[in-house]
Amino acid sequence: QVQFVESGGGLVQPGGSLRLSCAAPGITLGDYAIGWFRQAPGKEREGVSCSSASDASTYYADSVKGRFTISRDNGKSTVYLQVNSLKPEDTGVYYCAADLVRRACLSGTMWSRDYAYWGQGTRVTVSS
Repeated sequence: QVQFVESGGGLVQPGGSLRLSCAAPGITLGDYAIGWFRQAPGKEREGVSCSSASDASTYYADSVKGRFTISRDNGKSTVYLQVNSLKPEDTGVYYCAADLVRRACLSGTMWSRDYAYWGQGTRVTVSS
């Protein structure tokens, strides 16, 4: 079964940083827009950031703009999410997935139903 493998999560104090990685064995990253989602305890999964395959465009949810940065290395089949200035509300399990509908990120949202190859996620806990 093809799926992403996320890593890099952990326990961090407010204001701290992490670099999340998303490896894609068996997936040609250059064919897909890749998204990072997160799910906080008791809440629905939400789209956090997207990296287009067709151009250099990206999308960030308002809650993470200016703090998170998505990047990709197609040669290494890996997508990264640099998360800085972390807040307790950033706590959750972070997942990456491939958009099977489009190669460019939407400008205003991320539809999880369009994504596939979900991994097991990596847990981020922001707490003092």
